[in-house]
Amino acid sequence: MKNIILIAVLLLGLTTSVNAQKKIEINELPKPAQDFLKKHFSYTSVDVVKKDAEHGEKGYEVKLKDGTEVEFWKDGSYREVDGGKKPIPTAFIPASVKDYVAKNHPKEKITHIDYGHKDLDVDLTNNIDLEFSKEGKILKDKKDR
Repeated sequence: MKNIILIAVLLLGLTTSVNAQKKIEINELPKPAQDFLKKHFSYTSVDVVKKDAEHGEKGYEVKLKDGTEVEFWKDGSYREVDGGKKPIPTAFIPASVKDYVAKNHPKEKITHIDYGHKDLDVDLTNNIDLEFSKEGKILKDKKDR
């Protein structure tokens, strides 16, 4: 009996995780997300597009052929761009963030930007982790250990 219950629980967990991310076609993304990808990532192509319900928030996750991952809110506005260790384009990044990086870390490039609920997280090529307010004011500047 315990084995049957355990199997049922495992199957339920698997079903839930499969439903959390569903592959879709790029033309199923909201128009702002499609436009964002065309404008800022035209140098590469889309590998996988998923509808994502991570943490109960509906949105989209896009993996590009160059390894970059882009997440969008359900309205199609970007939420996160992660280049891994590679620099990402910066045209969409707030000027105050780019100015801070240029002034305080002039030899570094931005590899990741993430709009959280309360702040904006930015990672640089030298593993520095920066935190900004939603308005672009620096909150933390620390070396990632």
